[in-house]
Amino acid sequence: MAEPSSKSVYDFTVKDIRGNDVNLSQYSGKVLLIVNVASQCGLTQTNYKELSVLYEKYRNQEFDILAFPCNQFLGQEPGTNEEIQEVVCTRFKAEFPIFDKVEVNGKNAAPLYQFLKEQKGGLFGDGIKWNFTKFLVNKEGKVVERYAPTTSPLKIEKDIDKLIQSS
Repeated sequence: MAEPSSKSVYDFTVKDIRGNDVNLSQYSGKVLLIVNVASQCGLTQTNYKELSVLYEKYRNQEFDILAFPCNQFLGQEPGTNEEIQEVVCTRFKAEFPIFDKVEVNGKNAAPLYQFLKEQKGGLFGDGIKWNFTKFLVNKEGKVVERYAPTTSPLKIEKDIDKLIQSS
């Protein structure tokens, strides 16, 4: 069996918010910020706003944000995919890709999230503690950093910029 660490995020296929398969290899060569999002969290407003700022600034420079709705934290993402899409696009005007609702913890955790947590355990073990935990992935598809839910996306900008420049 292959070592888990030999994998990259590009080895995963996930579903987009409409239920279509998306092979993450299509993001190969890009710096990625992978975030578990929720529509009704206290952190929602600022995170979506700042993620959009980063996306606007870097989207044409080999950078993408992949947002995965998750309802595992106090039921703060209760809606259907259609409702989530509506909130994200209408209320927050987010243009980065939103994927199918996933579980990030527990036995039904999405394989991508199992991989992310294997690569970068959190301060208190592997489990994702809350909405808007952020994983920064380099152009080789390896997780280089994990940020707490309360870390402002704009505080990550210098790290993103460094990875984009290091080609």
